[in-house]
Amino acid sequence: MSINKNLLIPLTAFVLLVIVLAFGFRLEDPHYLPSELINRPFPEFSLQDLHDPDRTLTVADIKGKVSLVNVWATWCPNCLVEHPELIRISQEEGIALYGVNYNDVSSKAIAWLERHGNPYRLNMVDSSGTLAIDLGVYGAPETFVLDEQGVIQYRHVGAVTRRVWKSKILPVVELLQTQSGDG
Repeated sequence: MSINKNLLIPLTAFVLLVIVLAFGFRLEDPHYLPSELINRPFPEFSLQDLHDPDRTLTVADIKGKVSLVNVWATWCPNCLVEHPELIRISQEEGIALYGVNYNDVSSKAIAWLERHGNPYRLNMVDSSGTLAIDLGVYGAPETFVLDEQGVIQYRHVGAVTRRVWKSKILPVVELLQTQSGDG
């Protein structure tokens, strides 16, 4: 039996692709994206407050307590999916939740929050995406857990669902609160 040499290259490429994909699917969490910022201070920023355009927010405004920083936008379908859980977290969990409104129109963002509820203590306007770039954001939503000094301890890419909250984010928050005496 002779092998057609014209088929050998595509067949080899196909087999290699199957091997790479099979390895990728065996990863514990295929949505996990490592962050170079873990254990590093939250990036410095100077951004307008969404609800008070005359107020400039900085990293000092989000330090002092274990907190979550959620990157969101009105154009993001998964931001609407996670929003009820963020509302629940802000009302029931007693953790500071800050928003970064990413590449959005402020008037639309304010209307969106009025319609769906506002879980955020403060909301930074990142209309040019500079803070998101400094955070290495791939797209909204992304959520960062900060310790009381403002050091990034965890990053979640995608919607924060009840399962994600309980299994991934809450354990980090509880550990940090215990370490800081915040809990």
